[in-house]
Amino acid sequence: MLNIGHASVPQSVPTTRSTPRLADFRLDDKTSLMSMVVIRGAVRALDIALICILGIAVALSYVDEPMIIGHPYYMAAIGMTAVITVAGFDMLGLYSQASFNSFIRQMPRVLLAWTAAFALLLAGAFFLKAGHEFSRVWFAGWYVTGIVVLIGERLLVAGLVRRWTQQGRLYRRAAIYGGGAISERLIHDLEVDMDADVRITGIFDDRGDDRVDRVIAGYPRLGGLKQLVSFARSSRLDMIIVALPIAAEKRVIELTRALAILPAEVKMPARASELRFTSETYSRVGNVAMIDLLEKPIADWGSVSKWLFDKIVGTLALILLAPLMLAVAAAIKFDSRGPALFRQKRYGFNNELIEIFKFRSMYTDRCDANASKLVTKGDPRVTRVGRFIRKTSIDELPQLFNVILGNLSLVGPRPHALEAKAAGDLYDNVVDGYFARHKVKPGITGWAQINGWRGETDTPEKIQKRVECDIYYIENWSLLLDTYILLKTPFALLKSENAY
Repeated sequence: MLNIGHASVPQSVPTTRSTPRLADFRLDDKTSLMSMVVIRGAVRALDIALICILGIAVALSYVDEPMIIGHPYYMAAIGMTAVITVAGFDMLGLYSQASFNSFIRQMPRVLLAWTAAFALLLAGAFFLKAGHEFSRVWFAGWYVTGIVVLIGERLLVAGLVRRWTQQGRLYRRAAIYGGGAISERLIHDLEVDMDADVRITGIFDDRGDDRVDRVIAGYPRLGGLKQLVSFARSSRLDMIIVALPIAAEKRVIELTRALAILPAEVKMPARASELRFTSETYSRVGNVAMIDLLEKPIADWGSVSKWLFDKIVGTLALILLAPLMLAVAAAIKFDSRGPALFRQKRYGFNNELIEIFKFRSMYTDRCDANASKLVTKGDPRVTRVGRFIRKTSIDELPQLFNVILGNLSLVGPRPHALEAKAAGDLYDNVVDGYFARHKVKPGITGWAQINGWRGETDTPEKIQKRVECDIYYIENWSLLLDTYILLKTPFALLKSENAY
């Protein structure tokens, strides 16, 4: 039976047939998911790079031409061959997960696509009467070395993909809400589909045992909507499939709103509706058509680009600001007794607890780690240096270490302290859907901060506006927006009337 991570199956659930294709792998909540979209793109780019480098290297070795790198015939031939080869690989299905997994099955198709590309190159040179421009030794040398290198590359890729598959890193963990006939048909479709990249963790339904079986198509029913949200919080859940008829419009809307706080895709099987649209309307899980209800705000190449942006810009910022940070640390130590740095637990991505670094701005014996009481103007707990660094947000600079460590981003919704309140109430009690801001990794600065909603949140309106800005950022994220926010942040810090 399926390993379902943190969830526990009731002891009275009967044993049923196993579902090995969907369940025969080890789930690890700590193991990060690797996107097949990114892997396919990376292998395509590697194929093009290897083919071009080989073509140039062999030409430099065998062709008596001092300016070979800028030679129009050779450069055009190398570039076109690389593009044609990759197009051939694509047509032959060599960028699917199944082909990555199987080295033996790949070999004939790799040879076919590479040979076809060379045949087209030779035919083009013949018909354009440009054959005399190329070295025959170069043609032969590039072809042979290309076979060796491309097969070697595929052997390496196959080994990596097998390893990642065994670790469960290439499968999206999915939960199904709805335990009726739609669920059973969906599970059957996924089981027979070799290209499906999901593994089902369990089924959830709020209806009682008299209406829904406790085991559906071999998978346990683990509870209702409340248990689904809790399960998604406590384990890595990448996708939620709402297996209800689309005619249950009110219930689908309620579910979508409740699930909008989670950093997971929410989909509905296309079979749940009698309506049929064009193929472009649907996304696909393997070959199973799905209607997208909610998408991950940052996924695939977006995640890669944001990760690189954080690491590169964060490292440069840390290096450039190191003298200032050392000076601030010295001033804090000189001003009052205690450590220069202060650690505080806050809510991060997917509502997880993270620990962030800040410069200490309060007297050591008056620090409020959970922020149960907001800092106000003239607060006696704040030191002299603390007033300045809080007003200018210099106290946040040590969070660059968090960016390097990976639990913060440069730009994103600001992480709030555990007991932060507005007008005496916890933030999540004040703002409906508050936890939707945790669908992405929190940041040092964000859209709310550059729009004037930084500092004290003593009224419901202030936290409401801050959350609205956070949701806007999540729904409109791009690297250009991140860059714009970073550039605007220093100017926003000049307006410090709400920062104490």
